[in-house]
Amino acid sequence: MQKEYTCTVCPMGCTLIVTYEGDEIIDVTGYECNKGTDYATKEHTSPERMLTTTVRVEGGELPLVPVRTTDPIPKGVMLYCMEALAKVEVAAPVKEGDTIVSDILGTGVNIIATRSVGKPG
Repeated sequence: MQKEYTCTVCPMGCTLIVTYEGDEIIDVTGYECNKGTDYATKEHTSPERMLTTTVRVEGGELPLVPVRTTDPIPKGVMLYCMEALAKVEVAAPVKEGDTIVSDILGTGVNIIATRSVGKPG
């Protein structure tokens, strides 16, 4: 069987074709650089993404603070992390780099603020 992926490692955007049988990858084709094979293998076996979103701020000069994961998380838990973060509210002030949620949903990955949000005035 074959599955197609678009590589996002560099601006080339190569169309990668992964040929596989069951859980075993037989071949990867379509890459222009040596990073394509690694990307296709990882994307096929355990896709991960960085999560970026916002969290509500209580008493802040802004109503929301942008946040992101410190490392990629499994693509399959992204929606669950978003649902968990929708329930989170932090108190101002928030400093860029502050940990908002530790070990979100047992992934071993933290959610951190990517901007500072102070109190009004």
